Amino acid sequence: MIPLRLSRRSALLATAAVAAVSPSVRAQAPRRGGTLVVAADTEPRNLNPAIVASNGVFYVASKVIEPLAEMAYGGDGLVPRLATAWQGAADGRSATFTLREGVSWHDGKPFTAADVQFSAMEVWKKLQNLGRVVFKDLEAVETPDARTAVFRFAKPTPFQLVRNALPALTAVLPRHVFEGSDINANPANSRLIGTGPFRFTEHRPGEFFRLDRNPNYWEPERPYLDTIIYRVLPDRSAVAAALEANQIQLSAFSAVPLTDLARIGAVPGIAVIPGGYEGITYQLTVEVNHRRKELADPRVRRAIAHAIDPKFVVDAIFLGFAAASSGPIPKFDKQFHAADLAAPGFDRARANALLDEAGYPRGAGGVRFRVRLLPAPWFEQTKQFGDYLRQALAAVGIDAQVVANDPAAHIKAVYTDHAFDLAIGSPVYRNDPAISTTILYQGGLPAGVPFSNQYGYKDDAMEAVIAKAAAAVDTAERTAAYREFQRLALEQQPLIHVAEFTFITVARKSVQNVANNPRWATSHWADTWLAG
Repeated sequence: MIPLRLSRRSALLATAAVAAVSPSVRAQAPRRGGTLVVAADTEPRNLNPAIVASNGVFYVASKVIEPLAEMAYGGDGLVPRLATAWQGAADGRSATFTLREGVSWHDGKPFTAADVQFSAMEVWKKLQNLGRVVFKDLEAVETPDARTAVFRFAKPTPFQLVRNALPALTAVLPRHVFEGSDINANPANSRLIGTGPFRFTEHRPGEFFRLDRNPNYWEPERPYLDTIIYRVLPDRSAVAAALEANQIQLSAFSAVPLTDLARIGAVPGIAVIPGGYEGITYQLTVEVNHRRKELADPRVRRAIAHAIDPKFVVDAIFLGFAAASSGPIPKFDKQFHAADLAAPGFDRARANALLDEAGYPRGAGGVRFRVRLLPAPWFEQTKQFGDYLRQALAAVGIDAQVVANDPAAHIKAVYTDHAFDLAIGSPVYRNDPAISTTILYQGGLPAGVPFSNQYGYKDDAMEAVIAKAAAAVDTAERTAAYREFQRLALEQQPLIHVAEFTFITVARKSVQNVANNPRWATSHWADTWLAG
C-alpha cells in the first residue's frame, strides 16, 4: 500500500514534520512514564470494536482490545498481535491461526483459542457491522489446543480477504465476560476488558476517557506511557488553542482545522504530521435513498454527480489535502483500482439535460423537485460539503434542505429510520473491497447497520459480481471481479464518490513514535512515549 497522493502543500508539511523532531530527541532511547493527553471530538456509546468497527471506536478501544494482527509499513503489510502466524488453505475453506502465549485479560484470566472462537462465531459473524459480511460463510472455529484456532468456511473464502481483514475486524473479546449475556447490552461494551497495553479506567461523559498502563502486558517493557487521557473537545476551534497551551499533547483525525495548520505548524514545539492514516483512507460520498422515486432513476443520480465539481471540493473545502475520487476503490490500492475507468465529471449542462430526460422539468422558481440533505456530523469537511452541495444542486434545479443532526441522530436517521433523501457520508476503505466497501452496495442488509447499504439499492448484476469476488480464491479472478464492480458502480452511481482523503495529526514534539504504521491513530500505542 502506498500513501494517497495529495497536494504539494501536504508534501511540504510532511517534510516539515520530519524536520520538526530534533536530532537530540531522535537519538534518545524510549522513556518510561508520563501522561499523554489527546483530543477526542466524539464519545461513542458503544466502545466495543468487535461490534462497531469504526475509527471513532478504534481511537480509544484499540489501546485496550487487540486484534489478531496489525498493519505495518513494509514487509508483507502485517505484524502479529494476538496471533503470531496465519496460513490459508489452497481451496479457501480454512485458515489456521497460531496464537500468542503468555497473554492475560485485564481481569487476570488467561487468553486462549476459546476467546477467538467465541469472538468470531458469536460477535464478528453475527453482530459486527463489517464482520457480518466478511465472515458470513464462517461455519465453525475449531480449537485443537489453547494456542490454535482453525477457521472453517462453508464456501471458498479468499485468504487474501481474511488476511486483509485482520487489523480492523478481529478485535478479540473475553469469552468469560460476554458468554451467556445479551452481548449488545453487556456493560463491558462501555467499560472495556481486553488484553491490550492499556486498561480502561474511567469515563466522565463530556469530559474525558482515561486509560492506564497494563502492568502485565505480554510485550516486555511496554507500554512506555503510564496514562492516556482523551479529553473531549467537540469544538475544533478549541483544539489548536489547547495544543498551544500544552493542555493536550496530540490531536488526530484533522481535529485542528485545515485552515489553522500553516499557523500552528510554525509554533515552536509543535509538529504537523500527515502520515499514519494510509490504511484507513476516507471517501467523501453522497448517499442516495433509492426509496425516493426521483432518486431511484440512474439518470438523476448521474445528474447529481455531474453537478458536483470535485476540483472545487478538493481545493476549497479540503485545501488540497485530498484527491478527486474516480469510484469506490481509491487510487492508492494498486491491485484493485481500475485506473482507466472515469467518474462522470463536472458538467452542469449534462446534468440539466439528464434531469430533463428523466422527466423532471423546472417548475416554479426553476425547481425540479426538493430533497432533504443530511451531512454527516463527523468532520468539518462533511458539513462544509453539505453547504456546497446545496448550492450545486440548486444550480441544476434541485432544492435541498440541509438537516443538521448530532452523530447519534444522524446514524438513526440514515441507517435505521431511512429518514433522508441525500446524505453526505465518509466511508472508510480498509485495505480490501470486501471489508468495508462492497457492503455499501450489497442489498438485503437489516436496518440499523451503520456504514452499510441502507439506501434501498439492490441490483442483480451488482449482487452477482460482489458474490463472485467474495468467493474468488484466485487473486487474478478477484481483481477482475472488482474491476467489474467498479464499472457497475460508475455506470449506476448508486452512491456518488466525490473525493478521497486521509488526515493530519498535530502533536507536541515531545510525543515520539507517532504515525509509525498505516493505522496509527487506531492502533495500540504501546511504543509511543514522551521525551523529557
